[in-house]
Amino acid sequence: MSLQGKKIILGVTGSIAAYKSAFLTRLLVKSGAEVQLIMSTSAFDFITPLSLATLSGKPVLSKFQKNDTGEWNNHVELGIWADLLLVAPTTANTLAKFAHGTCDNLLSAVYLSSRCPVMIAPAMDLDMYQHPATRANLKTLESYGNIILPAESGELASGLSGQGRMMEPDHIVAEIQEFFKRTSDFSQKKVLITMGPTQEALDPVRFISNHSSGKMGAALAKAFIERGADVHVISGPISLPVNKSSYHWTDVKSAAEMYEKAVEIAPNMDICIFSAAVADYAPLDISQEKIKKTDDNLSILLKKNKDIASSLGKMKRPHQIHVGFALETDNEEQNAKRKLISKNFDMIVLNSMQDKGAGFGGDTNKVRIYKTDGPDVISPLTTKNRIAELILDQIKTIPVWV
Repeated sequence: MSLQGKKIILGVTGSIAAYKSAFLTRLLVKSGAEVQLIMSTSAFDFITPLSLATLSGKPVLSKFQKNDTGEWNNHVELGIWADLLLVAPTTANTLAKFAHGTCDNLLSAVYLSSRCPVMIAPAMDLDMYQHPATRANLKTLESYGNIILPAESGELASGLSGQGRMMEPDHIVAEIQEFFKRTSDFSQKKVLITMGPTQEALDPVRFISNHSSGKMGAALAKAFIERGADVHVISGPISLPVNKSSYHWTDVKSAAEMYEKAVEIAPNMDICIFSAAVADYAPLDISQEKIKKTDDNLSILLKKNKDIASSLGKMKRPHQIHVGFALETDNEEQNAKRKLISKNFDMIVLNSMQDKGAGFGGDTNKVRIYKTDGPDVISPLTTKNRIAELILDQIKTIPVWV
């Protein structure tokens, strides 16, 4: 795939692997990309700016101020300009800066200002790469949505052999090409995502709800947007920092409100994702005044809410794809597969309460995916952003996908 017209910032930091940035720059330019180099000052010890400027056809940036003219390299404009920020090699020091928001040079300022996807290619000795601090920083950066290009194994500058080598330039370019290829695979698709919890009012100040944070739904919405879809979100009450302007966003509170909005929107969608943790029951009568504490016990009569996924499953159009979620504590596979059929899903994503690090609230998840047609898929414990990408990839294997 050509990278024609793509604007890429290539950050180079002070690693022995910096010499590979010359090969990387050449490959990116040859693929059609416009490449702007930003070097940390420590990178000067390993490769000259002149070499990279010659290969990229652009002056290499390293400081906020342009020479002695008083002009400055605007990190905000650079962050907006780029389609991709690639930092290769990335030292342990720069990983720590990015992970904790330290901003003491032009590259870290551009990183904090960038609105584009970020790819990070670590390079360091094997013990540094495996150190708990480095692993924690990589995990933090991945939780921010950054794409980590894992270090490769081989002979290292220390003379030792193991994982720590920067991913080879041709492998990095292949990763970039695949990334941009994926950014349009859901173009022309309209997607509905229900997400978050619902709140079922007891009185003016109390409600029944659950522990759903909406993080999985938000990760799915982000993944669909990044891959070209037109995304409609119906969200219960969440506290996540989400750029709602990127979506057709509707906030609701109760299951009844979510149902009404979903019935309105779903018929015009190509894909419906039911990731909301909808309350099964709601109070039969909502007190208009705060319920007073009187007796030792309080009984509240509940009524069953409409099953949004099941109701819309009965209205599903022939080429529409429905994806459900199941959170189970026992007979997990049996219960998930039963819902797959009864709710007319094409695919269901099972979360188990038995899997440590998965489920409500956290940034990681571990899932099993069942489809009406095709093999089952089991994921490792990984970030919810990666789980979202896995779900999108599996949607494309559903036979009615066109």
